[in-house]
Amino acid sequence: AHDVLLYAGAALAAYGFPAGHPLGIDRQGAFLDEAARQGLDRRVAFMQPRLATRAEIERFHQPSHYDWVQACTARGSGYFDYGDTPAFPHALHAASAVVGAALDGLERIMAGDAIRTFQPIGGLHHARRGRAAGFCIFNDIGCVIDTLRLVHGVQRIAYVDIDVHHGDGVFYPFERDPGLVVADIHEDGRMLYPGTGHADETGRDLAIGTKLNVPLAPGAGDREFFAAWEHALEHLERHAPEMVLLQCGADAMAGDPLADLRYTTAAYARAARDLRHLAERRCGGRMMTFGGGGYALGNLAAAWSAVLRELV
Repeated sequence: AHDVLLYAGAALAAYGFPAGHPLGIDRQGAFLDEAARQGLDRRVAFMQPRLATRAEIERFHQPSHYDWVQACTARGSGYFDYGDTPAFPHALHAASAVVGAALDGLERIMAGDAIRTFQPIGGLHHARRGRAAGFCIFNDIGCVIDTLRLVHGVQRIAYVDIDVHHGDGVFYPFERDPGLVVADIHEDGRMLYPGTGHADETGRDLAIGTKLNVPLAPGAGDREFFAAWEHALEHLERHAPEMVLLQCGADAMAGDPLADLRYTTAAYARAARDLRHLAERRCGGRMMTFGGGGYALGNLAAAWSAVLRELV
Protein backbone atom coordinates (compact mmCIF):
# COMPACT_ATOMS: atom_id res chain seq x y z
CA ALA A 1 0.00 0.00 0.00
CA HIS A 2 1.17 3.52 -0.76
CA ASP A 3 1.25 5.97 2.09
CA VAL A 4 -0.02 8.93 0.02
CA LEU A 5 -1.97 9.14 -3.23
CA LEU A 6 -1.89 12.55 -4.94
CA TYR A 7 -4.70 13.24 -7.40
CA ALA A 8 -3.80 15.42 -10.37
CA GLY A 9 -4.52 15.58 -14.07
CA ALA A 10 -5.94 17.61 -16.94
CA ALA A 11 -9.57 17.06 -15.91
CA LEU A 12 -8.84 18.50 -12.45
CA ALA A 13 -6.75 21.38 -13.80
CA ALA A 14 -9.77 22.33 -15.92
CA TYR A 15 -11.73 23.19 -12.75
CA GLY A 16 -11.35 26.95 -12.94
CA PHE A 17 -13.29 29.95 -14.14
CA PRO A 18 -12.89 32.38 -17.04
CA ALA A 19 -10.14 35.00 -17.24
CA GLY A 20 -10.01 37.48 -14.38
CA HIS A 21 -11.77 35.17 -11.90
CA PRO A 22 -9.75 34.57 -8.70
CA LEU A 23 -10.04 30.78 -9.13
CA GLY A 24 -8.25 30.10 -12.40
CA ILE A 25 -6.95 26.98 -14.12
CA ASP A 26 -3.31 27.62 -13.15
CA ARG A 27 -3.57 26.48 -9.51
CA GLN A 28 -2.75 22.77 -9.93
CA GLY A 29 0.35 23.57 -12.01
CA ALA A 30 1.65 26.14 -9.51
CA PHE A 31 1.39 23.59 -6.71
CA LEU A 32 2.89 20.68 -8.66
CA ASP A 33 5.87 22.82 -9.72
CA GLU A 34 6.65 23.69 -6.10
CA ALA A 35 6.08 20.12 -4.87
CA ALA A 36 8.55 18.90 -7.51
CA ARG A 37 11.05 21.60 -6.55
CA GLN A 38 10.95 20.24 -2.99
CA GLY A 39 11.28 16.63 -4.20
CA LEU A 40 7.85 15.70 -2.83
CA ASP A 41 6.66 14.36 -6.19
CA ARG A 42 8.96 11.35 -5.74
CA ARG A 43 7.33 10.44 -2.41
CA VAL A 44 3.73 10.07 -3.58
CA ALA A 45 1.82 7.90 -6.02
CA PHE A 46 0.23 10.12 -8.68
CA MET A 47 -3.37 9.21 -9.48
CA GLN A 48 -5.58 10.36 -12.35
CA PRO A 49 -9.12 11.38 -11.48
CA ARG A 50 -12.13 9.46 -12.68
CA LEU A 51 -15.51 11.03 -13.36
CA ALA A 52 -18.13 10.62 -10.65
CA THR A 53 -21.42 9.25 -11.92
CA ARG A 54 -24.64 11.16 -11.55
CA ALA A 55 -25.78 8.62 -8.94
CA GLU A 56 -22.62 9.16 -6.89
CA ILE A 57 -23.02 12.93 -7.00
CA GLU A 58 -26.67 12.57 -5.98
CA ARG A 59 -25.68 10.80 -2.75
CA PHE A 60 -25.20 14.37 -1.53
CA HIS A 61 -26.79 16.65 -4.14
CA GLN A 62 -30.42 16.98 -5.15
CA PRO A 63 -31.28 15.79 -8.69
CA SER A 64 -32.51 19.31 -9.52
CA HIS A 65 -29.02 20.65 -8.83
CA TYR A 66 -27.41 18.15 -11.17
CA ASP A 67 -29.94 19.15 -13.86
CA TRP A 68 -29.09 22.81 -13.30
CA VAL A 69 -25.33 22.21 -13.62
CA GLN A 70 -25.96 20.26 -16.82
CA ALA A 71 -28.09 23.09 -18.25
CA CYS A 72 -25.64 25.86 -17.30
CA THR A 73 -22.75 23.89 -18.77
CA ALA A 74 -24.64 23.40 -22.03
CA ARG A 75 -25.31 27.13 -22.17
CA GLY A 76 -21.65 27.84 -21.33
CA SER A 77 -22.26 31.32 -19.93
CA GLY A 78 -24.09 33.03 -17.09
CA TYR A 79 -23.76 31.81 -13.52
CA PHE A 80 -24.33 28.65 -11.50
CA ASP A 81 -25.29 30.86 -8.54
CA TYR A 82 -25.98 34.55 -7.90
CA GLY A 83 -22.77 35.82 -9.45
CA ASP A 84 -19.68 34.23 -7.85
CA THR A 85 -19.52 31.01 -9.86
CA PRO A 86 -19.59 31.51 -13.65
CA ALA A 87 -20.72 28.79 -16.03
CA PHE A 88 -18.21 27.63 -18.64
CA PRO A 89 -18.08 24.88 -21.29
CA HIS A 90 -17.08 21.48 -19.82
CA ALA A 91 -17.91 22.63 -16.26
CA LEU A 92 -19.94 19.49 -15.56
CA HIS A 93 -16.97 17.34 -16.65
CA ALA A 94 -14.50 19.26 -14.48
CA ALA A 95 -16.78 19.30 -11.43
CA SER A 96 -17.50 15.56 -11.86
CA ALA A 97 -13.73 14.92 -11.96
CA VAL A 98 -13.28 16.72 -8.62
CA VAL A 99 -15.92 14.48 -7.01
CA GLY A 100 -14.66 11.38 -8.83
CA ALA A 101 -11.07 11.94 -7.67
CA ALA A 102 -12.28 12.22 -4.08
CA LEU A 103 -14.41 9.07 -4.32
CA ASP A 104 -11.59 7.14 -5.99
CA GLY A 105 -9.26 8.12 -3.16
CA LEU A 106 -11.86 7.12 -0.60
CA GLU A 107 -12.37 3.71 -2.24
CA ARG A 108 -8.63 3.03 -2.22
CA ILE A 109 -8.29 4.00 1.43
CA MET A 110 -11.26 1.86 2.46
CA ALA A 111 -9.85 -1.08 0.46
CA GLY A 112 -6.51 -0.74 2.25
CA ASP A 113 -4.58 0.23 -0.91
CA ALA A 114 -3.55 3.59 0.57
CA ILE A 115 -3.48 5.35 3.93
CA ARG A 116 -3.77 9.02 2.97
CA THR A 117 -4.84 11.01 -0.08
CA PHE A 118 -4.26 14.59 -1.17
CA GLN A 119 -6.71 16.28 -3.53
CA PRO A 120 -5.25 19.75 -4.22
CA ILE A 121 -8.08 20.62 -6.62
CA GLY A 122 -10.92 19.78 -4.26
CA GLY A 123 -12.46 20.80 -0.97
CA LEU A 124 -15.38 22.64 -2.60
CA HIS A 125 -17.01 23.30 0.75
CA HIS A 126 -19.60 25.97 -0.14
CA ALA A 127 -21.88 24.02 -2.51
CA ARG A 128 -25.11 23.01 -0.77
CA ARG A 129 -27.25 19.98 -1.52
CA GLY A 130 -29.41 22.04 -3.85
CA ARG A 131 -27.17 24.80 -5.19
CA ALA A 132 -23.72 25.96 -6.23
CA ALA A 133 -22.05 28.70 -4.19
CA GLY A 134 -18.72 30.44 -3.65
CA PHE A 135 -16.79 28.99 -6.65
CA CYS A 136 -18.06 25.48 -5.74
CA ILE A 137 -20.24 23.61 -8.28
CA PHE A 138 -20.43 20.22 -6.54
CA ASN A 139 -19.37 19.54 -2.95
CA ASP A 140 -16.82 16.72 -3.13
CA ILE A 141 -16.49 16.54 0.67
CA GLY A 142 -20.25 16.19 1.11
CA CYS A 143 -20.19 13.34 -1.42
CA VAL A 144 -17.35 11.66 0.51
CA ILE A 145 -19.20 11.94 3.84
CA ASP A 146 -22.44 10.53 2.43
CA THR A 147 -20.50 7.74 0.66
CA LEU A 148 -18.72 6.85 3.92
CA ARG A 149 -22.15 6.50 5.53
CA LEU A 150 -24.11 4.82 2.74
CA VAL A 151 -21.46 2.54 1.24
CA HIS A 152 -18.92 1.91 4.02
CA GLY A 153 -21.01 2.25 7.18
CA VAL A 154 -18.53 4.65 8.79
CA GLN A 155 -20.39 6.80 11.32
CA ARG A 156 -17.91 8.93 13.26
CA ILE A 157 -16.11 11.24 10.84
CA ALA A 158 -13.93 14.25 11.71
CA TYR A 159 -14.15 17.21 9.34
CA VAL A 160 -11.48 19.84 9.95
CA ASP A 161 -11.58 23.05 7.91
CA ILE A 162 -8.82 25.71 8.08
CA ASP A 163 -9.82 27.56 4.90
CA VAL A 164 -10.21 31.30 5.56
CA HIS A 165 -13.93 30.98 4.71
CA HIS A 166 -16.38 29.01 6.86
CA GLY A 167 -17.22 25.59 5.36
CA ASP A 168 -20.96 26.26 5.31
CA GLY A 169 -21.73 23.68 2.62
CA VAL A 170 -20.45 20.91 4.90
CA PHE A 171 -21.54 22.42 8.22
CA TYR A 172 -25.25 23.04 7.61
CA PRO A 173 -26.20 19.84 5.75
CA PHE A 174 -24.77 17.88 8.71
CA GLU A 175 -25.68 20.34 11.47
CA ARG A 176 -28.02 17.80 13.09
CA ASP A 177 -25.70 14.83 12.47
CA PRO A 178 -23.98 13.81 15.73
CA GLY A 179 -21.54 11.52 13.88
CA LEU A 180 -19.91 14.34 11.89
CA VAL A 181 -17.49 16.06 14.24
CA VAL A 182 -16.57 19.49 12.87
CA ALA A 183 -13.68 21.80 13.78
CA ASP A 184 -13.71 24.91 11.57
CA ILE A 185 -11.23 27.77 12.12
CA HIS A 186 -11.86 30.74 9.82
CA GLU A 187 -11.88 34.52 9.53
CA ASP A 188 -14.84 36.04 11.36
CA GLY A 189 -17.89 35.67 9.12
CA ARG A 190 -19.30 39.04 10.14
CA MET A 191 -16.74 40.56 7.76
CA LEU A 192 -16.30 37.80 5.22
CA TYR A 193 -18.17 35.41 2.90
CA PRO A 194 -20.29 33.36 3.63
CA GLY A 195 -21.21 35.28 6.78
CA THR A 196 -21.59 32.14 8.91
CA GLY A 197 -19.67 29.99 11.41
CA HIS A 198 -20.15 31.92 14.64
CA ALA A 199 -18.76 30.50 17.88
CA ASP A 200 -22.24 29.75 19.26
CA GLU A 201 -23.01 27.43 16.31
CA THR A 202 -22.23 24.05 17.89
CA GLY A 203 -24.72 21.76 16.12
CA ARG A 204 -28.43 21.18 16.63
CA ASP A 205 -30.63 18.59 18.33
CA LEU A 206 -28.65 15.39 19.01
CA ALA A 207 -25.55 16.99 17.48
CA ILE A 208 -25.22 19.88 19.95
CA GLY A 209 -21.58 20.04 21.01
CA THR A 210 -20.22 18.03 18.08
CA LYS A 211 -19.41 21.15 16.02
CA LEU A 212 -16.71 23.68 16.86
CA ASN A 213 -16.48 27.04 15.06
CA VAL A 214 -13.57 29.34 15.88
CA PRO A 215 -13.85 32.71 14.10
CA LEU A 216 -10.61 34.73 14.13
CA ALA A 217 -10.40 38.51 13.81
CA PRO A 218 -8.99 39.97 10.57
CA GLY A 219 -5.21 40.21 10.89
CA ALA A 220 -4.87 37.10 13.06
CA GLY A 221 -1.80 34.99 12.33
CA ASP A 222 -0.04 31.83 13.48
CA ARG A 223 -0.18 32.70 17.20
CA GLU A 224 -3.98 32.99 17.14
CA PHE A 225 -4.29 29.93 14.92
CA PHE A 226 -2.21 27.76 17.27
CA ALA A 227 -4.35 28.81 20.27
CA ALA A 228 -7.53 27.90 18.33
CA TRP A 229 -5.89 24.70 17.10
CA GLU A 230 -5.39 23.41 20.67
CA HIS A 231 -9.15 23.67 21.20
CA ALA A 232 -9.80 21.94 17.90
CA LEU A 233 -7.52 19.00 18.75
CA GLU A 234 -9.12 18.51 22.17
CA HIS A 235 -12.55 18.58 20.54
CA LEU A 236 -11.56 15.98 17.93
CA GLU A 237 -9.89 13.65 20.45
CA ARG A 238 -12.99 13.73 22.65
CA HIS A 239 -15.15 12.45 19.79
CA ALA A 240 -12.81 9.62 18.66
CA PRO A 241 -13.35 9.68 14.86
CA GLU A 242 -12.97 6.68 12.54
CA MET A 243 -11.89 8.83 9.57
CA VAL A 244 -10.24 12.26 9.28
CA LEU A 245 -11.01 14.79 6.50
CA LEU A 246 -8.94 18.01 6.28
CA GLN A 247 -9.79 21.00 4.09
CA CYS A 248 -6.62 23.13 4.06
CA GLY A 249 -7.56 26.19 2.00
CA ALA A 250 -4.45 28.31 1.46
CA ASP A 251 -6.44 31.56 1.49
CA ALA A 252 -5.67 32.09 5.21
CA MET A 253 -2.01 32.77 4.29
CA ALA A 254 -0.76 36.34 4.62
CA GLY A 255 -1.35 38.29 1.41
CA ASP A 256 -4.32 36.41 -0.03
CA PRO A 257 -6.33 38.87 -2.15
CA LEU A 258 -9.74 37.74 -0.86
CA ALA A 259 -9.23 37.74 2.93
CA ASP A 260 -7.24 39.08 5.86
CA LEU A 261 -5.67 36.32 7.95
CA ARG A 262 -1.88 36.12 8.11
CA TYR A 263 -0.82 32.51 8.60
CA THR A 264 2.56 31.23 7.47
CA THR A 265 3.20 27.71 6.20
CA ALA A 266 3.89 26.72 9.84
CA ALA A 267 0.13 26.74 10.53
CA TYR A 268 -0.54 24.39 7.61
CA ALA A 269 2.30 22.04 8.52
CA ARG A 270 1.14 21.86 12.13
CA ALA A 271 -2.47 21.08 11.18
CA ALA A 272 -1.47 18.31 8.79
CA ARG A 273 1.07 16.79 11.19
CA ASP A 274 -1.26 16.76 14.21
CA LEU A 275 -4.14 15.30 12.19
CA ARG A 276 -1.88 12.62 10.72
CA HIS A 277 -0.94 11.62 14.26
CA LEU A 278 -4.59 11.69 15.35
CA ALA A 279 -5.52 9.49 12.39
CA GLU A 280 -2.69 7.09 13.21
CA ARG A 281 -3.89 6.78 16.83
CA ARG A 282 -7.62 6.58 16.11
CA CYS A 283 -8.31 5.57 12.50
CA GLY A 284 -5.54 3.25 11.30
CA GLY A 285 -4.03 6.33 9.66
CA ARG A 286 -7.01 6.94 7.35
CA MET A 287 -7.02 10.58 6.30
CA MET A 288 -8.13 12.56 3.25
CA THR A 289 -6.85 16.07 2.55
CA PHE A 290 -8.43 18.64 0.21
CA GLY A 291 -6.77 21.81 -1.09
CA GLY A 292 -9.71 24.19 -0.88
CA GLY A 293 -9.26 27.92 -1.55
CA GLY A 294 -6.17 30.02 -2.07
CA TYR A 295 -5.93 32.83 -4.60
CA ALA A 296 -2.24 33.82 -4.50
CA LEU A 297 -0.41 31.13 -6.46
CA GLY A 298 2.83 31.36 -4.48
CA ASN A 299 0.88 31.01 -1.24
CA LEU A 300 -1.09 27.95 -2.27
CA ALA A 301 2.05 26.29 -3.68
CA ALA A 302 3.87 26.88 -0.38
CA ALA A 303 0.97 25.97 1.94
CA TRP A 304 0.00 22.77 0.13
CA SER A 305 3.63 21.68 -0.19
CA ALA A 306 3.98 22.14 3.58
CA VAL A 307 0.89 19.95 4.06
CA LEU A 308 2.11 17.30 1.62
CA ARG A 309 5.53 17.18 3.33
CA GLU A 310 3.77 16.22 6.60
CA LEU A 311 1.55 13.66 4.87
CA VAL A 312 4.51 11.79 3.34
